[in-house]
Amino acid sequence: MDTRPLETADNPAGLRRIAIDPLSRVEGHGKVTLLLDDDNRVRQARLHIVEFRGFEKFIEGRPYWEVPVMVQRLCGICPVSHHLAASKAFDRVVGGWPVPPAADGIRRLMHYGQIVQSHALHFFHLASPDLLFGFDAEVDRRNIVGVAAAFPDAARQGVMLRKFGQEVIRITSGKRIHGTGAIPGGMNRAVDPAERDALRAELPQVLAWAQDAVSLARRLHESLPARYADFADTPAAMMSLVGRDGAMELYDGVLRLREADGRIAIDGFDDQRYRELIAEAVKPWTYMKFPYRRDLGVDDGWYRVGPLARVQNCDFIPTPRAEEARQAFVAAHAGRPVHAVLATHWARMIELLHGVETVAALLDDALITGGPLQAEGPRQRSGIGIIEAPRGTLIHEYEVGDDDLVTRCNLIVSTTHNNQAMNEAVRAVALRYLDGETITEGLLNHIEVAVRAYDPCLSCATHALGQMPLAVSLRAADGRVLDHVLRSSTGELLRDGPAHDAEAAQ
Repeated sequence: MDTRPLETADNPAGLRRIAIDPLSRVEGHGKVTLLLDDDNRVRQARLHIVEFRGFEKFIEGRPYWEVPVMVQRLCGICPVSHHLAASKAFDRVVGGWPVPPAADGIRRLMHYGQIVQSHALHFFHLASPDLLFGFDAEVDRRNIVGVAAAFPDAARQGVMLRKFGQEVIRITSGKRIHGTGAIPGGMNRAVDPAERDALRAELPQVLAWAQDAVSLARRLHESLPARYADFADTPAAMMSLVGRDGAMELYDGVLRLREADGRIAIDGFDDQRYRELIAEAVKPWTYMKFPYRRDLGVDDGWYRVGPLARVQNCDFIPTPRAEEARQAFVAAHAGRPVHAVLATHWARMIELLHGVETVAALLDDALITGGPLQAEGPRQRSGIGIIEAPRGTLIHEYEVGDDDLVTRCNLIVSTTHNNQAMNEAVRAVALRYLDGETITEGLLNHIEVAVRAYDPCLSCATHALGQMPLAVSLRAADGRVLDHVLRSSTGELLRDGPAHDAEAAQ
């Protein structure tokens, strides 16, 4: 934790700077900075993503058929999501959309296995230490080892649920991580009947564990109603895919956007036209972009994606146990929209249950063990693939030349959609819990809890738009800043002189 006074162009008064660096129990590298005055009043709170990934650029020039495998290297936690979103985009390029029913079923099986394993990992390994022990508990207890010691049954269920999801991925893609099953136009493998039967034998126990996970998340939520109802309550519009009948749909559907007050603002929006709905902005102090609704502009058009949005954005969940759990979630909040971020954990476990139920139905489908697996048709120069990744809406867009090489790539990942929402949550928690208080590790962990509820994948979320921000400072031997130049992500050069410090760009 860095608590140095800092005088910069953003901080001319030399306010005290506190940095939570790195954020813990998230995928990737990020930090939070707070600027406090002498009375510990919060003057600024920001979430910074400090790692840079160049995937959007080095995909260019590669043969299109390599890309569904390459983009998985964005992340070891959600590679399936990138694999399938890219494959869906290139289905359009090769004229293979829609893919054959057998290929569609196998892809869906792979995807829902990913939902199960990722949600189990986040809830039990990353979030549960805070939820079970409390935000202010001793640091050495707030980890999965502490959970395993104090709540061994819950820890074991988390491990086994994730293992089941990974096995689903393995039988559909060839490997638990970074498989190669999906190809433009379909799949390159069917499911082996023996492996399918082995998974089906586990389903009664896995379904029971999934229902226990929903019950645990609900009990935690209802045992501390004031905290869960108020913590980082940041009203936001909610966006996700839904089925054309309004059902929860995590693999393929149309875009729906619901206002913060619950009204549906946009419905049935074709995913191939997403650019008419969403634009992206950049800021010089983070490598993560800021998507926004074109109709409202960059300042007012931010929104939320992910489990909390999806459970409230759909009209129903098309599996019985998860739908019953969704109705309980709605009833517990009297039908009002829920924006307190800790409710995300309950919504996430409802989706985990839905994932297990969907896997069970797909394993009963004989098509996944055979049938035509590839389709083709007239070629196109571009394609867009949108999928609901565990963390929210994931967009892959590509253009391909006549030589089959990718000429353009644009990715908007789930965590990027949530960028402003996470910053608003950081600000809300800082103002409520830290403003005017003596700063302790437990209070700072409140901020991490707010960010962690989004399950951010910071490795996935940092890509190129404009130029890489660069800060250069010239210091005297005694440490005084003689000159400072900042090149922003838009290419603008700013010189603030000796009052500016290199850390203003961070």
